[in-house]
This record gives sequence, C-alpha cells and structure tokens, in this order.
Amino acid sequence: MRGKLLDQIVTEQVPVAVELSPDLVSLCAGGNDLLRPGSDPDAMAKKLARAVRDLRATGADVLLFTGVDPRDTPLMRRMRGKFAIFYLHVRSIADLYGCRLVDQWSMQGLRDWRAWSTDRLHMNEDGHRLVAARVLDMLGVPVEDSWQITWPERLVDPRAKRREDAVWIREHLVPWVSRRIRGASSGDGLSAKRPDLTPFS
Repeated sequence: MRGKLLDQIVTEQVPVAVELSPDLVSLCAGGNDLLRPGSDPDAMAKKLARAVRDLRATGADVLLFTGVDPRDTPLMRRMRGKFAIFYLHVRSIADLYGCRLVDQWSMQGLRDWRAWSTDRLHMNEDGHRLVAARVLDMLGVPVEDSWQITWPERLVDPRAKRREDAVWIREHLVPWVSRRIRGASSGDGLSAKRPDLTPFS
C-alpha cells in the first residue's frame, strides 16, 4: 500500500498473505524507508528476507521488485548508493529463495518524467502500465503493451519548467519534509481497500 514502511508491511500485511495460502504474491517494499534519514539498507534486507522466507514457505511464487534508479532525480540522487545497496540485496533474496524479480532499475522508460505523477515520487497511469507489462512478461502472460519503450522527444520551455518546479516544491516537497520532521508517513492510518479475500465482480 502506498506510503507504508517496510515494518508496517511485514507486520500488518505479510501475515495476512500467509494465511491466505496464495499461489502468487507480489511484494514491493522498502522505497519509503530508503527516503528517510538514517535508514539502514542491510537491516532492511534482513527483514525483507524473513518475510519472503515466510511467504515462500506457503508454496507461493513471490514476485519481488527493485526500485527505479534515482540518478535523474536531483534530491534523491545523493542517496543513490543506499538505494543500490538495498536493491542488490533484493536481487540476492530473489536468488536465494527462488523468487521472480521485476527489475525496474533497468527500465529506461521509467526515467522519463512522463511516466510519473506530479509528486515525482509515484508513477502515473503510463508508468504503471509499463511496470504491469514487465510483470506480465516476467510471468509469461501475453500482453500487447511493451515495457521497452522510447518516449518521443519533448521540448521543454525553461520558464514552464521553473513554474512546474515551484508548484512541486510548494505542494509536494514542503509537505513531504514536514512529515519527515514529524516522523510521519503518508500511509499512516490507511487501511487496505480489500483487507479480506473476496471475488472480483
């Protein structure tokens, strides 16, 4: 769930998934933790590994995800080394427990801002379609969309870019910094949309 930290996912969501005895589990976690000062990618990896071990013990296939390379994001590129360490751990965990790995780090289509929402932290519909296509490709499911796309060239007006940056700072960066100072997460207090196993209509 968006905004949740690794500890919250491991303690609140993984046990529920284990009880359901699923055939397939997708687990994408750790990105929110990595954005926080003082986060330890080695300690995070140990927690993730325990969760994956518990899920694999049910007989379920587990789909793990690396994050996107933050090198094109000015505020996040300084933390690139920490991101890289954690996602190398994710690769190792996938190998160790026989999981499928969706490598978003290598997806060049996600390096374009047209794949991202206005907060510059979460993908928009186009970005999610790319990842969905990669997941289906990983699972061997035929899909019309391709995750290997090249965006058409786009000319950006520097003045418009400065206006966009100003809006982003006011509407997204300042609230995000404020939550970090308070030790809060955007996922705090949110419950799952579908906490129980029910059929889709």
